Amino acid sequence: MTTESSNDNNLLYCEVAFDLPMAQNFTYAVKGAVLVPGQRVQAPFGRGHKTGVVIASPVTPPEGIEIKPLKKILDEESLFGRWSLDLAQWMSRQYLCRLGQALALMLPSAQRKREVPFPEVVSIAAHQLTLNNEQLKARQAILASDRPFYLWGLTGTGKTEVFLQSANTILEAGQQVLYLVPEIALTWPLVKILRQRFGSQVAILHSALTPAQRLGEWRKIQTEQARLVVGARSAIFAPFQNLGLIIIDEEHETSYKSGQTPRYHARQIAFYLAQKSGAKLVMGSATPSLESYHALLNKTFAHARLTQRAAGGAPPRVLIVPRDPKSLFSAPLIEAIHQTAIEGRQSILFLNRRGYGSSFHCRTCGEDLLCRHCSVSLTWHKARGVLVCHLCGYQTAPVSICPHCGSLDVGWRVPGTEHVMDDLTRLFPRLRSARVDSDTAGADTPRLLEEFGQGKVDILVGTQMVAKGLDFPRVKLVGILNAEAGLSLPDFRASERVYALIRQVTGRAGRTHPDGLVILQSSRPDNTVIRWAAEGQDEEFWKQELSLRKLLDFPPYSRLIRFVVRSFQDTLAQKAALNLAEELGQNSWFRAEGGEILGPSECAIAKQSAQYRYQVLLRAHHFPLLHTAAKTALEKIRVSRDVHIEVDIDPLQLL
Repeated sequence: MTTESSNDNNLLYCEVAFDLPMAQNFTYAVKGAVLVPGQRVQAPFGRGHKTGVVIASPVTPPEGIEIKPLKKILDEESLFGRWSLDLAQWMSRQYLCRLGQALALMLPSAQRKREVPFPEVVSIAAHQLTLNNEQLKARQAILASDRPFYLWGLTGTGKTEVFLQSANTILEAGQQVLYLVPEIALTWPLVKILRQRFGSQVAILHSALTPAQRLGEWRKIQTEQARLVVGARSAIFAPFQNLGLIIIDEEHETSYKSGQTPRYHARQIAFYLAQKSGAKLVMGSATPSLESYHALLNKTFAHARLTQRAAGGAPPRVLIVPRDPKSLFSAPLIEAIHQTAIEGRQSILFLNRRGYGSSFHCRTCGEDLLCRHCSVSLTWHKARGVLVCHLCGYQTAPVSICPHCGSLDVGWRVPGTEHVMDDLTRLFPRLRSARVDSDTAGADTPRLLEEFGQGKVDILVGTQMVAKGLDFPRVKLVGILNAEAGLSLPDFRASERVYALIRQVTGRAGRTHPDGLVILQSSRPDNTVIRWAAEGQDEEFWKQELSLRKLLDFPPYSRLIRFVVRSFQDTLAQKAALNLAEELGQNSWFRAEGGEILGPSECAIAKQSAQYRYQVLLRAHHFPLLHTAAKTALEKIRVSRDVHIEVDIDPLQLL
């Protein structure tokens, strides 16, 4: 497109936002076309061109500035739904990011992370169609409620069926439904059921779709050809026109929180959309997040409880056994695997560590082998023959001698799922085992899960992928190989995460038979978190955790904003963090109203992807006070171009 004169009567002007950490938007000229907010355009920017989103048109151009013409209009009509642009503006304010960053996150082709999906697996247990009395009352309460609703039910009690039948009522009323799941591994079994029930009304949104596929699903939602949308976190941005119900399954899961700017939480977005659209909001879990449990105690949410396993099973018997530091398998677990196989039943073994081993340790000089770019241990992936950093992806060749002192007395302190497979081959040579984790996710995973569901595999080994969402009726035994993993992390949510994970894993056993068994191996069997998780003392745990949070003044009794300052130069990052803390400290009214500034300090993971990291925490009881202090400081502070400041509203982890 050639440059046009600004006095051409056919010229109109539009305002465009780009995916950049810049406060201002930009004005461009377009000839003979009336654009609408939400259309993507390609525009001159710097020495090249960038894709942006029209946020206002027509506009009055600023005076005294040469206005360049757009290069190309990429969409014939807006990509957004009725509330999308308002949502982007709200996200920009709420999460202290730029409007262009929020819009880019919402676009159907803007997914920055690719994952491997789980294709349909025919072996997933059939789901009931008839509700029992508990489920029926829960469904009626959901449809009658005018407040956010929480469905609290033990694993296997049929929360999914309640969600599906509630969704069916909304669909019959002519409205749209959004069904959020925490990760793609849980989506495909659900999609299979949804497509069987609702046919072509179903659209699926996930990050493994190509941009063209995602845009196709996007348009189906926008035109209401698709009225039931299922997907992970980013599906919250689908362009709904007539939203009637939002379902957040496994509400406690941390994967609903974005790890990139803007660091939004899908639950917060869901509350905004429900309020904006008038849609019902329903959340559910066997292990509610502590914030949700606190809201239930304060009756902020309406709720219903499910206590009966819908398929006829019963909560499993749970045994805590001491973990042998020299072996992955205790004698009781070995015997239980053997007995389960004799009965023709199946076992699931859970270890939340992939690879063969991590934390390479020299017993002579005491040195650990760390990633050269991050302050974390490398993990040995034996099958691939490499050492890998799970943070930055750095790879190097395996070592058998200490690179510091040359000693041969070395080993791996933390075994992974590959190690489990080797030990199973040695202990149970006649049993068939399969491993499912993010390293195996791909063409083999659907086949392995199908074979396990058909009884062709005796033992399934995996990480969190096998802990949640999958329903195999032949499973009698679940073995948790290292129950306390994660308890020692320097994070105030560590106990909550470990407790929820143990409770979710135990829920895989005995879903259709009342003889399920869980063997929970731990080197800390008397730890309260471990013991109460084994006993299912949910409310006792949550009440104790709430009392500790109140004593330490952590969420849900306060709100946090976390700033992570990072740079390839340690001195720059440290200096910028100090400057940020000083700038925050200039707000005397913040401290006067009870606000606190914690830090600066090194992050628990002090170095990641070759960048040094420092953090500053803001804490207050009133969010507007907290938010204003953060916004004011960010507007005033000036940092080097080699320094980046990440803002995390309501952080879920402090590593």
